[in-house]
Amino acid sequence: MSPTPDERERIRAGIHRLLNDQAQHSNGALTIVALAQEAQVPRNALTQRHTDLKNEFYELVKARGATPDVEVRLRAEITKLKKTIANKNKELALIKEDVPALVRAVSLLTAENAELRELLKLPAANVVPLRPDEH
Repeated sequence: MSPTPDERERIRAGIHRLLNDQAQHSNGALTIVALAQEAQVPRNALTQRHTDLKNEFYELVKARGATPDVEVRLRAEITKLKKTIANKNKELALIKEDVPALVRAVSLLTAENAELRELLKLPAANVVPLRPDEH
């Protein structure tokens, strides 16, 4: 699909609206997805046909001092994942602390089981057949 003549102008107008908090067709986020919605062009228009405008948009966002929404979301996700890892590491440490005690318990139970099995052995029974074997 070839770009329409006014596609670049719509993208530039979308950039202007987003950077001035005047979004009309998007949620106003400083992302390529929002820019595509704001300019009413397919996303691939920015990622494939007009990469210069995409890069310009990112530079303007950066120069503005605003952190792009994508970066904010990714940083939040990283923080959440770091907390999850820390919690899992604590849980793993507790499990590792329990292993020696569990090994001792299994050893003790194995020894007791062997002892009980030995106690349950009955003396050899003197079984006398009622009928002699017929050979």
